[in-house]
Formats: sequence, C-alpha cells, structure tokens
Amino acid sequence: MEMTPVQVRVLGCLVEKERTTPDNYPLTMNGLLAACNQTTNRWPVLALTEATVSNALINLRGEGLVRIVHSRSNRADKYRHVLEEAWELDDAGLALLGVLMLRGPQTLAEMRTRTERLHGFAGMDDMEAALAALAARPESLVVHVGRAPGQKETRWAHLVGGDVAIESAPPSAEGPRSSSRSERIDSLADAVSVLQTDLDRLRADHDLLKAEHRSLSERLRGLLD
Repeated sequence: MEMTPVQVRVLGCLVEKERTTPDNYPLTMNGLLAACNQTTNRWPVLALTEATVSNALINLRGEGLVRIVHSRSNRADKYRHVLEEAWELDDAGLALLGVLMLRGPQTLAEMRTRTERLHGFAGMDDMEAALAALAARPESLVVHVGRAPGQKETRWAHLVGGDVAIESAPPSAEGPRSSSRSERIDSLADAVSVLQTDLDRLRADHDLLKAEHRSLSERLRGLLD
C-alpha cells in the first residue's frame, strides 16, 4: 500500500502516542488531530483539519491498519493502529518506522535519540540490524539513502509513502542544547494531549449526566401528571 502523507502522519502519531502517553491511548479524534498538527518533532509541519484526518482513518481502517475502539464510559470514538499484526512488526521495527514516518529521513544517531521513549535499543548495531530487517522484507519498509548537506552520516527513510524524495529531506539534526529543548517541548505536547483526552472524557460524562437528568425529569413529570 502506498499511503498519502496524511495517512503516514496519522499512523506515525498513533505509534508514537501508544508509547509516550499509554494512559491516554487509544486516541480520540481531538487527541489525534493535536498530535498530527504538533509543531515540534514533526517534518513537515502540517495543519490538518478534522475532516482530512477522518478521511485518512477511513482509508486506513479499510486497509486493516487502524481499528476503532468503542467505550461505554466514553461516547467519543477512539483509534488505535494494528501495525504489529498487519505488517508483523516487532517493537524495534515499530519504533524506527514510527520516527521515520513522523520526521523523514534520518541518520542512525538521530534515530537513536528520537526512539529513546519508544524502544530501548542496546546500541547502534542493534538499531542497524533492525533497520536491515525492515529493508530486507519482500516489500521493503525502509531504504538506506545518501547524506544530507553538512552531514557525514548516511540516512535511512521509510517507503510507506512510496519512493523517497531526497531533495525534500528535513534539515540536519539539532545540536545538544536544541535537542534538549525539543525534548522538553515534546513532553509539553504530550501533556497537552493528556489534558485534551481528559477534557474529552469530562465532556462525555457531562453529556451522559444531562441525558440522565432529562430522563429523570421526564419520569418525574409522568408521575406527577
């Protein structure tokens, strides 16, 4: 399957948030939309609408890559990926594919930093072996590409969206100070995602209480009449 950039972004966000905010996963539409439109740790930065994300989810569900989760306690539908089953991925492969889908072509050093919260790699050799396994599949999921301007290391890119447009690759990695700042901002983004989920839950509870109050009022009027 050759996915659109929006479908790639949706899948990448579901993979990321499953690991970084497990208490709030699966994601509601609001939570997923916020994750897709993050301005940190995303390349390219997008400004998607709910309708666009909803359409991507419909197509991903049709391909058996995303499932909808219904809950009696929460009226808002939630969404989760099933890439482990659909593509037979292990934790290492899923973590690497997730960061590549969210941030474009990257060096091993960049991926080592960016996968820390997703999977504990033993070292660069461990990571390179996982990438090689993804590339060696009958339908390769990743590919080894050239260096970016100003970089010494070659990079890896995902093939989920078709051939890689190397000329449109993201800028080179940040320095240590910038990377630390990016991690703090990413943590804040996760906190916002948690708050959004809590807000969705409160709204659902409020709607449920309103419905129960309406039902009780109607029953009381019936008794009085």
